[in-house]
Amino acid sequence: MQIAEVCTRDVVACEPDTSIVDVARLMRDHHVGDVIVVERQEGRMVPVGIVTDRDLVIEILAADADPAPLTAADLIGGDLVTVRDTETVYDAIWHMRSRGIRRLPVVDARGSLVGVLTADDVTALLADELTQVARIMPRQVGIEAASRAPLAPR
Repeated sequence: MQIAEVCTRDVVACEPDTSIVDVARLMRDHHVGDVIVVERQEGRMVPVGIVTDRDLVIEILAADADPAPLTAADLIGGDLVTVRDTETVYDAIWHMRSRGIRRLPVVDARGSLVGVLTADDVTALLADELTQVARIMPRQVGIEAASRAPLAPR
């Protein structure tokens, strides 16, 4: 299954100069645990980072840092890992597992943001798939019973 079929398309995003306080408000107002940081390039939103609720706790609250002067750009660092919307869910699982991340911005062929895939999205998909597999046995027995006449007694 391609990531495009599973990812959340309603993404909360901000620009690098958005204050950390506003990022936190976006999370609260939209009931999300992450905000994708984007730069506008030729009318497209290109992801350059991600700020998570964990970042806010570890980097600001636990460090007793003053959030007032900080922006989203201050909390993003390193190379952002993204996945193409045409990759498979199993590719995304590999990226998550190998890099120890729970959220992946999803981009199209031009690098434009189209969604986000979270470990929760993957878990829900796999749970549904396992439920469907578990339903095979009773269905098989029902089909078999309906297609065969009972044996005559000996």
